[in-house]
Amino acid sequence: MTKILVADDEADLEVLIKQKFRQKIREQQYEFIFAVNGNDALDKMQLHPDIDIVLSDINMPEMDGLTLLTRLGETNPLTKMVMVSAYGDMDNIRVAMNRGAFDFITKPVNFEDLERTMEKTLKHVLQLRETMKAIKENNILKMYVDENVLNFMGGREYEASIMANETVVATVAFIDICSFTVISENETPDTVVKLLNKYFDVIVKEIIAQGGYVDKFIGDAVMAVFRDDYHLDRAIDACLAVRKMIEQLPNESGDIFFLPKVSIGINSGEMISGNIGSAELRRLDYTVIGDEVNVAERLQSAAGPGQIIINEVSFEKVKQSFNCRKVGEVTLKNKANPMMTFEVMD
Repeated sequence: MTKILVADDEADLEVLIKQKFRQKIREQQYEFIFAVNGNDALDKMQLHPDIDIVLSDINMPEMDGLTLLTRLGETNPLTKMVMVSAYGDMDNIRVAMNRGAFDFITKPVNFEDLERTMEKTLKHVLQLRETMKAIKENNILKMYVDENVLNFMGGREYEASIMANETVVATVAFIDICSFTVISENETPDTVVKLLNKYFDVIVKEIIAQGGYVDKFIGDAVMAVFRDDYHLDRAIDACLAVRKMIEQLPNESGDIFFLPKVSIGINSGEMISGNIGSAELRRLDYTVIGDEVNVAERLQSAAGPGQIIINEVSFEKVKQSFNCRKVGEVTLKNKANPMMTFEVMD
């Protein structure tokens, strides 16, 4: 549903909007919220932070539309304002456009034009939100966050969203290319890098296909994170696909015969997500940390070539969906008690 705030001190406009858009209001396509001036509009936005569009008159008591526009840019940069005004306010309209108003319409209001303008504005707002989402999910930006970049990309709201530290429930997968050291010690640097990047391209493609993201590359291994619904199932599906695709790759390592395989550890649970690193060096890594992450890495260390290893807690969650076999207890680093492990077959 699109939420639209209308700021205007003329009560007749509220009545007209409710009449003209009654069908879309009834169908819950639009929800209108009304304010009588700029101060009232800011109060309403506090109550409804998910407002998409603001339609605002310029001349209003207490706080006019131009002041509201400035305040909106400071507090809600993703919400766009359309100015509603009389022809006599063209000087003010120019000021409004220079301050960031998305568009303007004139009084008396042509409601067909108003609806087209609202649709155009909403499309722009949704594009901005998709861009913001992509930025949040872009691991390169998360690894190298610089405040100048953040300011360029959109100000404090972007910075807050990217720099936010939180506790999340997610799944981590460590995917290691087995025995790649043999290649790195015996081939030219150019061959090593090109081959490793080719393997990584295959791995990343399957991670993204299941809605995961690459947290980091660690030598010849990939750390991937999966969040939201069915994150453990999607992580396993991704790793099964990775194993299959990697094992179909031919030998391309020159004189040394090398058919790539992966060893994988997967673990799920509560972890801390945040920006870790040195602010002084401008090198911050947006990552997840915690015991559950450490367990995933150690499960990968316990996995052999071609194996996908999970613990008993994960096994109980996915045993109805995946074919697994018991491997047995393994002793993991810094764990007092052995951990029962299972291999995901398919």
